[in-house]
Amino acid sequence: MPEGDAVHRTARRLEKGIGGQRLMRTDFRVPKLATVDLSGGTVVETVARGKHLLTRIDHETGEWTLHTHLKMEGTWRILEHGRRWPKPAFQARVALRTEKVEAVGFLLGIVELVRRDREEDVVGHLGPDILGDDWDPDIAVARLAQQPDRPLFEALRDQTILAGIGTIYAAETCFIAGLDPMHTVAEAGDRLPRLLQRTRDLMQADWSRSGRMWIYGRKACRRCGGTVTRIKVGPPGKERPLYFCPRCQT
Repeated sequence: MPEGDAVHRTARRLEKGIGGQRLMRTDFRVPKLATVDLSGGTVVETVARGKHLLTRIDHETGEWTLHTHLKMEGTWRILEHGRRWPKPAFQARVALRTEKVEAVGFLLGIVELVRRDREEDVVGHLGPDILGDDWDPDIAVARLAQQPDRPLFEALRDQTILAGIGTIYAAETCFIAGLDPMHTVAEAGDRLPRLLQRTRDLMQADWSRSGRMWIYGRKACRRCGGTVTRIKVGPPGKERPLYFCPRCQT
């Protein structure tokens, strides 16, 4: 599943591509929205909340928000008119055409249309967005501290505590901090503020795109050269890989 920084990049790409433009045609290829037509409406903006995308559209029928989530395989593409779609048409879930371009969402895990004043119904369960303009590190630390006995790796990835941190950043920042990811939140103690600040810094720098991972996806630790341990954590069917170095993370 994409990390929060990838979702924020997607939001910026949609904002640049179709923000402020009038919709000439809309095509929602999910059963519950098959008859919806928002052509003639205006795309106000697209913003990210954690790993969720909110595309706000003003239409004569009201103020709407298109809520989408990439899940594991989803992607949004901005295409020039007449350009062949890079993926098969049956994988398209949404197509929004303006006078200039066409925004197509492929294999989106969630596609919902809600009234603007009901956005909290779909994202209200999320914790503070680590890349949000209203990010408050004190609030974030306090929310983590409410579950002191929980493994740090799991707590960092829980979107109801903090939104946007995924498997890559949870592993990388625990490594940089020298923390065993399976130790508890309480054991991280006063290192939590710095850990979160480092996570935010890395995400703002698009670290997950750099290919310079210290630990994630590697067989050998970039710091000590030792063998990286890889285990799976999480409930059955939703396991995620956890990478750590037994030498550096004690």
